[in-house]
Amino acid sequence: MDTLNLSPAAPEILTLIMVCAILIIDLFLDDSRRHVSFMLTLLTLFIAALLAAVGGSGVHHAFNGMFVADPMAQSLKVFICISVGAMLVYSREYARLRGLFRGEFFVLTLFATLGMMVMVSASHFLTLYLGLELMSLSLYSMVALSRDSAPATEAAMKYFVLGALASGMLLYGLSMVYGATGSLQIADVAAKIAAHHANQTLLVFGLVFVVAGLGFKLGAVPFHMWLPDVYHGAPTAVTLLIGSAPELATFAFVLRILVVALGGQGLLVEWQQMLILLAVLSMAVGNVTAIAQTNIKRMLAYSTISHMGFMLLGILSGSVNGYGAAMFYIVTYVLTVAGAFAVIMLLSREGFEAEQLDDFKGLNQRSPWYAFMMLLIMFSLAGIPPAVGFYAKLTVFQAVIDKGMIWLAVVAVLFSLVGAFYYLRVVKLMYFDAPQDSAPLHSTADVRALISANGLAILVLGLLPGGLMELCQRAIQASL
Repeated sequence: MDTLNLSPAAPEILTLIMVCAILIIDLFLDDSRRHVSFMLTLLTLFIAALLAAVGGSGVHHAFNGMFVADPMAQSLKVFICISVGAMLVYSREYARLRGLFRGEFFVLTLFATLGMMVMVSASHFLTLYLGLELMSLSLYSMVALSRDSAPATEAAMKYFVLGALASGMLLYGLSMVYGATGSLQIADVAAKIAAHHANQTLLVFGLVFVVAGLGFKLGAVPFHMWLPDVYHGAPTAVTLLIGSAPELATFAFVLRILVVALGGQGLLVEWQQMLILLAVLSMAVGNVTAIAQTNIKRMLAYSTISHMGFMLLGILSGSVNGYGAAMFYIVTYVLTVAGAFAVIMLLSREGFEAEQLDDFKGLNQRSPWYAFMMLLIMFSLAGIPPAVGFYAKLTVFQAVIDKGMIWLAVVAVLFSLVGAFYYLRVVKLMYFDAPQDSAPLHSTADVRALISANGLAILVLGLLPGGLMELCQRAIQASL
């Protein structure tokens, strides 16, 4: 009966039921009552987060061991629901002005969230792949929601084609791992590798394809070519979604495959070397190319590429402390980037997209509070104290130094200094340049409150990071 216990999957089951309900309810709503679908979507995310948070301690399996609810999965599900909920609140007015505030937007958002939650709780290769495809297909559709926008349609096509290529490579790699071990169950694969009952040559070949597929999903160099075009072409609300919550799910995806399934001592050295190359290239290309960007969404895309390189430092360290540092890094990065896109949408208005760096000129004169929030966000992304980004980078540097890779930490610090230039350029534009538009910024009370909470959380977590860091470390230790 234990295999029939559905309580570990309660957040996913609730989300799926509510997706079907919202889809039907929305058919009977006109545009003036679309807020009903919006509130139901937020309610779904809130209850799903609550179910994940009170899901109990320990490790629980369901569906014949294909699904696992452990502390890492429960924590990440809460963070995913919070970030998706914040995206919906931030983008409400933006979506309404552009004709995106409709049932399809909410349903696809929940389907993508469901895919992310399945990814973080997967203990079987098929479940992992199912969650990945559910999330990816929903995001492809969301990018193309603006049917009359040529950049959005082009971005969706690129995202779909390259995403399909990445999924194919990943699937090919997983099939090789299955051929080498005779199992798709993550725990069984790890056990057979540890007992030397696997074909080592086939495993290494499979590992190469798996890492390449994961590199695509992370947007790590040299598999990053889709990211800037998708960030730029997609509506900013969808860009916010793509750049936040899926990063949490992909982190869990990487940990489940590389650390849990393929973390045997021999294989760890193999994928560690590959991740070192991906990390260094991502930090180099991301930070250097971002300097040349005049479009802030493209700049943040290259910033994401560089931050994935920093996050990989924690994973490639091969230690529990390193994995905890990587989880802390990705959680705080998602918090920060959500605030950045929120301010971009705040500066946009009907018929105008605030996508150029020049649109931030003189923001301090138009709204000192929002300029201060953006200052905290840029400081965090650059890794400048007292923002939380400084501590996040410090922990991943410490993880690689503890493993004796001091040269890698030095390289990462140098590229952090390079990255500081283009983040501080935004601060300079906000505080020292004359505004091109003197119109005041209009926002609703809930958006003002959420942006303020977002920015202040970046500051508070930078000053008092211990609680979140301990949560990440405990979640990783209990799950691996």
